[in-house]
Amino acid sequence: MIADLDLCLLIDELRKQPTETEWVEFKHNNADPKMVAERVSALANSAALLEVSHGYLVWGIEDETHDILGTTFDYRRARKGDEELENWLHHVLSPNASFQFDSIVRDGLPLVILQIDPAYANTVDFEHEAYIRVGSYTKKLKDYPSIEADLWSHLGQRPFEEGVARHGLRAEEAIDYLDYPKYFSLTGIPMPLSLDEILKPLCDDGILGKQEDGLYSITNLGALLLAKEIEQFPAVSRKALRIVQYHGSNKIDQARERVSKGGYAVDFESAIEYLMAITPSDEPIVSGVRQEKTLYPEVAFREVLANALIHQDLRVRGSGPLVEVFDERVEFSNPGSSFVEPLRLVDSPPRSRNQGLASMMRRFRLCEELGTGWDKLIDACEKNSLPAPEVRNYPQNGGNMCVILRPYISYRMLSAEDRAMICYWHALSCYMKGETMSNSSLRQRFGGDAPSAATISRLIRDTVSRGLIHPTDPNASNRYMRYVPYWA
Repeated sequence: MIADLDLCLLIDELRKQPTETEWVEFKHNNADPKMVAERVSALANSAALLEVSHGYLVWGIEDETHDILGTTFDYRRARKGDEELENWLHHVLSPNASFQFDSIVRDGLPLVILQIDPAYANTVDFEHEAYIRVGSYTKKLKDYPSIEADLWSHLGQRPFEEGVARHGLRAEEAIDYLDYPKYFSLTGIPMPLSLDEILKPLCDDGILGKQEDGLYSITNLGALLLAKEIEQFPAVSRKALRIVQYHGSNKIDQARERVSKGGYAVDFESAIEYLMAITPSDEPIVSGVRQEKTLYPEVAFREVLANALIHQDLRVRGSGPLVEVFDERVEFSNPGSSFVEPLRLVDSPPRSRNQGLASMMRRFRLCEELGTGWDKLIDACEKNSLPAPEVRNYPQNGGNMCVILRPYISYRMLSAEDRAMICYWHALSCYMKGETMSNSSLRQRFGGDAPSAATISRLIRDTVSRGLIHPTDPNASNRYMRYVPYWA
């Protein structure tokens, strides 16, 4: 709920509008549920078209003079049939509709404000029909093709990060929701001494936004990265990182679950520490001394986790990044299938759904430059003689991507598919370094458990037959035969 003082300031600003606009409408007592639903759709779509922070429907204001009349409408008691009005609205409006009721007594007269977030990604519809404001009138969007085309252009261009996660805040309130010292620590900027000096870089980087009424909003980007408590931001709360550990190799017996309390930048290092602590470790004895050794290199966890956070499809509601820890593998999942074919993740030009999120994560030094994280991941797997990372891409129904890491497995226990993928990724790793794979380099890749040269030759032939690699010179003798990825 918005504080009363802020509501008074907001009402003053709205009453200053010379007339009702495409993003503001005043009512006296009319609270017909169908009318309200149509206005939510129209004001949300108009706010997106005009690129304003919100649309507003205000009860208790005369629409011509903007005088305060008061209203008999009480949104808490209003109903549609047997259902509360607010709950009914959530049912009949499209899932991307986001709005908030507030009430206040001004000059002894009750007022109600419905604050509506701009449409994002798709139009906000009422019973599968989109509405729009044309001047001070509410119309069906389909009856205005040019406006509809313009709106869809805006919807397609506006990134999720620029959406509003919390609004109507005084400056002190806005920064209190955020771990802003973390922002200055991660960017290397000395902590400012004044409020204005704190606000300016946060606004410049799209963490905060300044509203038409002089108050501040926290963007989805700001909440995702720097929220002290991400649950305070309904628009992104379901995007909190979850880490689930299971007993055994399936999901039947869950051991524990950790849901990040703060934003990604606030919680990233703690999440990595937690992962390293709960994943199995080995205890080899070196010179008579027992030493603990993790089965997974930390750099691999960092790169895959950062990738899952950055490249998730933020438009998918109710789903966020997930890490699942089993006895013999760790799975990193995120909503949204990969833009890049899995076998080309290292060499293809980098692409990201969320440019703002990716840019800030790089500035915070929580991830590598675009495209280089996978180089580090493959290198870490090779240096530790781990199986190649397995990438599963599911494009159906919005898509999902899953990266699976596994600890060391002896050569004889690896499947034929695993061996071929190790061979492919090693050939790719060599190629990216300006080298070519040979029988000898692949044996070194398998470490102390490497089979004979003859066994490696059979593996290379199998990988060639699978179409994953090919020789640079098919006529070379076996001793001098070199290999590159299939696409090279």
